Amino acid sequence: MHTKAEQTAEFIITTVAPIFNKNGYAATSLSDITKATGLTKGAVYGNFKNKEELAIAAFTMTVKNMLRRITEHQTLSNSSIEKLFLVTDFYRNYYDYTEELGGCPVLNMGVDAKHQNIALFKYVQYTINKIQNNLALLIDTGKKNGEIQYEIDSILYSKRLYTMIVGAIFMTHTMEDTSYLLQTMDQIDIIIINELKL
Repeated sequence: MHTKAEQTAEFIITTVAPIFNKNGYAATSLSDITKATGLTKGAVYGNFKNKEELAIAAFTMTVKNMLRRITEHQTLSNSSIEKLFLVTDFYRNYYDYTEELGGCPVLNMGVDAKHQNIALFKYVQYTINKIQNNLALLIDTGKKNGEIQYEIDSILYSKRLYTMIVGAIFMTHTMEDTSYLLQTMDQIDIIIINELKL
């Protein structure tokens, strides 16, 4: 059971996360936060030290929810190769999912925080490394299970695949055209079949 303070903090994070994601760190004002939550400045900062701490908490929650959805989607198969296909399957519908969030949190905050907020930027870098390491681990498991070619460089491929995914996300959101994501996921599937699969 959450305490009242924990419930209030959770409410603030959930309410302002899409605002930070859409507007960016610098462009999100305290009045945006108080207006959205209906709380006073004192109530907001009674739960968070400052705007930076709130922005980091909001980003962390948004990313945690996104990663959980990817992980849940991957439980549809025990095969490493199939799990890689489930990653591309997840990202085929990513535009619709992130539209309600105000765009891709990793992309938005990565670009916004680089010159605005070093602490938040470090969290974005940590998230990207985590996603790439998860992909590399999936490839490593596939190598051990005899599904993926043993000589494959797992880190190299995980970086390559995630770079393609992020590029497609950027183009899809910028051009408001899902074909960028759909075609890139098809291309990644071809790489999985032709270059990774044993």
